[in-house]
Amino acid sequence: MLCAYRAPGGNLEYFLNQLDSILNSLDNPKTEYILCGDLNINYIGTNNKKTQLENLLNMYNLIGTVNFPTRITNTSFSAIDNIFVDKRSNYTIKPYINGLSDHDAQLLTLNDLVQPISITKPIYIRNINKLTTAEFQSLLSEELWEDVFGVTDVNIMFKNFLNTYLRCYNTCFLKVNISKSNQTRSGWITKGITVSCKKKKELFVLCKITNNYNLKSILQKILFNINKSNLQC
Repeated sequence: MLCAYRAPGGNLEYFLNQLDSILNSLDNPKTEYILCGDLNINYIGTNNKKTQLENLLNMYNLIGTVNFPTRITNTSFSAIDNIFVDKRSNYTIKPYINGLSDHDAQLLTLNDLVQPISITKPIYIRNINKLTTAEFQSLLSEELWEDVFGVTDVNIMFKNFLNTYLRCYNTCFLKVNISKSNQTRSGWITKGITVSCKKKKELFVLCKITNNYNLKSILQKILFNINKSNLQC
């Protein structure tokens, strides 16, 4: 996945040359690419910049997916944000107003993407604490170590010592499963944040179609409170 940005007044020829160089260096028949970003090239209607970009991307079998406005103001609308995928891709795309920018987001779903099956392997750690450590020391102190000191062969002596030590160790320090499925995540998204985000989105839509200063002031306060809550979490 590649993400690109071109400034509104940026040199188009330079941008296309750099993009061509990058795509060419990554070109591989067995690999599919996704290019996304704000290229400031309007994909609604026909224009020279759009034609030049399409001619370049066609060489790499890439096609634009966005056919709806991504930036809407009181006086204009345009589709300057786009996601380019392989022409053979089976996809669906829709706009999403996130209330964070004057550009709307785009949600792309690749319907023919095969996700590998994730197999969660159990993760174990030893239960070592003051209580189990005291129990371990107690078991070791109760051992007579006859099979250690009663032999003269150093190798057998060490083997017998290790067996006794590990028996006590495994008895006291049991394995505990700490797999992700057994861990509970603390919920940081409070009801207040959820309500504020909903109001923020509604006000954001209203601010895009009106110049009401009071609405914009309320929106700024809500954004400030949400950011403050996120930092505290």
